[in-house]
Amino acid sequence: MVTFLPSRPGRLADVPSFERGIGGAESNVACVLAAAGHTTRWVSRVGADGFGDHLVETIGGYGVDVSAVRRDPRRPTGVYFRTAGDRDGDGHEVAYYRAGSAASAMAVGNVDLAAVRAGRVLHLSGITAALSVDCLTLLRALTAPGPGRPLVSFDVNFRPSLWRDPDGPGVLLDLARRADLVFVGSDEAAAAWGVDADPRTIRAALPEPRALVVKQGTQGATLFEHTQHPHPATDDTITFAPSLHVDVVAPVGAGDAFAAGFLSATLRELPARARLRHGHLMAATALTVHGDLGTPPTRARADRLAALDDATWGTLRLGPGWTTTPVTRAEEEVHHP
Repeated sequence: MVTFLPSRPGRLADVPSFERGIGGAESNVACVLAAAGHTTRWVSRVGADGFGDHLVETIGGYGVDVSAVRRDPRRPTGVYFRTAGDRDGDGHEVAYYRAGSAASAMAVGNVDLAAVRAGRVLHLSGITAALSVDCLTLLRALTAPGPGRPLVSFDVNFRPSLWRDPDGPGVLLDLARRADLVFVGSDEAAAAWGVDADPRTIRAALPEPRALVVKQGTQGATLFEHTQHPHPATDDTITFAPSLHVDVVAPVGAGDAFAAGFLSATLRELPARARLRHGHLMAATALTVHGDLGTPPTRARADRLAALDDATWGTLRLGPGWTTTPVTRAEEEVHHP
């Protein structure tokens, strides 16, 4: 979608102007991964309009392959407006204009499934499942087991305002159980499924995925990972990584950036703690800018930060522009084998 960011805080009714940007869970992840040096492809549908041009050109400008994006001459590109505050804060407003959009018309018959399945990882979002019956059918087809299926990554992304189906939470739970790697917030799981926000309780509700990342806000994130697959969750390897201290500018896009950081480290076959820390570092790039997408640190710098000892990691404080600031002495002293 095209995102319209407010020029100042306040109710949507009171904001006088908005700045155009790009948004969308999957495209955000693709852009961050491409900026971090990975080969990525975004598969979607946009309108044959100026907003569609903007999305394709901007996302392609990050280095993402947009050749499989199809243009819909009859449906518009989706847009949304939001206020400046925290999505979960008091008074936060989001106005979606995506019913009948080009993306909501995605279906098994009009998406290049070969292009979708060609990568090592296929990243999906629960937001897409909420857009239409055809979109949900598409996600069910992509998460179905079968030969040649890539590793399926699924971000639950529960957005109650998008779901017309009262069983939306149940639909998301079913899709998550079919994925290999799942991202979910502890508060999100509690709201969607009525479970306790404790990560172990959430894992008990989602025992099937090989890996489950439970994001716990400012506390950190917990990774549950089967030592073998299939394997009972009772034999999980459990890893916790505390969050960083971040001077937050805007929280939108941080979850997508976390997923991208974790996926980047997964593609590089890094150990569990490093994968979580790369997620936190990428989230910090989004938290310290107004839009959804920040500038990631170089791979070498991210690796140095992820390798810090626990005490030094706990003292880091990241603010706007941190990815372009000089390397600290603590980073310089980190040695890799």
